[in-house]
Amino acid sequence: MRQFGLIGQPLTHSFSASFFAAKFEREQLNDCQYQLFPLSNIELLPALLEKNPKLEGLNVTIPYKEAVLPYLAASFIPEGLDACNCIRINKGQLEGFNTDCIGFEKSLLPLLQPRIQAAMVLGNGGAAKAVFHVLKKLGVPYTVIGRTKKQGIDKLFEELSAADIQAHQLIINTTPLGTFPAIEERPPLPYEAVGAGHTLYDLVYNPAVTSFLKAGEERGARIKNGAELLQIQAEESWKIWNQTDKR
Repeated sequence: MRQFGLIGQPLTHSFSASFFAAKFEREQLNDCQYQLFPLSNIELLPALLEKNPKLEGLNVTIPYKEAVLPYLAASFIPEGLDACNCIRINKGQLEGFNTDCIGFEKSLLPLLQPRIQAAMVLGNGGAAKAVFHVLKKLGVPYTVIGRTKKQGIDKLFEELSAADIQAHQLIINTTPLGTFPAIEERPPLPYEAVGAGHTLYDLVYNPAVTSFLKAGEERGARIKNGAELLQIQAEESWKIWNQTDKR
C-alpha cells in the first residue's frame, strides 16, 4: 500500500483527505492511502516518519510550512519562497517543494485585469509566502497588512483607511479568519470602501463564501475562494510524488 499524508495542526476539516480519497476512488488507485497526521509540535516529525516508514509524500499545512524547512535534506522551492507545503520522501530523505505558488498563480491569472494596479495582502504567515512570490513574479506591487508591527508588515489593520482600500484593487486574505467553525470572523477592514472595482481573494475555502468575501460581494466586488488553489496544488503534489526521475 502506497502511503501519503498531511501534517499540521489542526486537521479536523482537511481538504486534502477528502480530495485524495475521491481521487483514489475515481482513478481506481486501490493501492494508495492518504492519512491525516496532526502534530502538536514539528519536532514530532522524525518520530512520525520512523513510525510510518512506507510514507512516500506529505503535504504540509498551518502552522508548519516554515517550521518544516530545517528538516529538509533537499529543497526545490523557488528562491526567496521560504515555505514548504509538499514533501517527497526519497530513500528516507525529505525533499521540499511549494505547490501553493502554482495553485495560486493559475487561479489568480483569470482575475487579473489592467485596472488592478496594486494588491493588499492580509497576513504574513507561511500561507502568505506563495502569494508574495506570485505577485512579485507577475509584477503586481503589494502592501502587507498585519496585527502587530514586525518585519515584513507594512501597515497595521487598525491604521487602514478608505483611501488605502481604494488604492489596492486586489485584496487577498491569507489569514485563517473566517474558517469554519468561526465563520463570522473576518479581517478588520473598512469594508465600506470596497466597491465594484475590487477583487477579493480568500485562501480560506470552508465556508465557500467567507464573511470577508460576503462583505465584498455585497458591495459589488468580484470574489474567489481558495478551493481551486487547493485542487491545483494537490494535483501538483501528486505529480511530484510520482516523478520517476528521483533526484
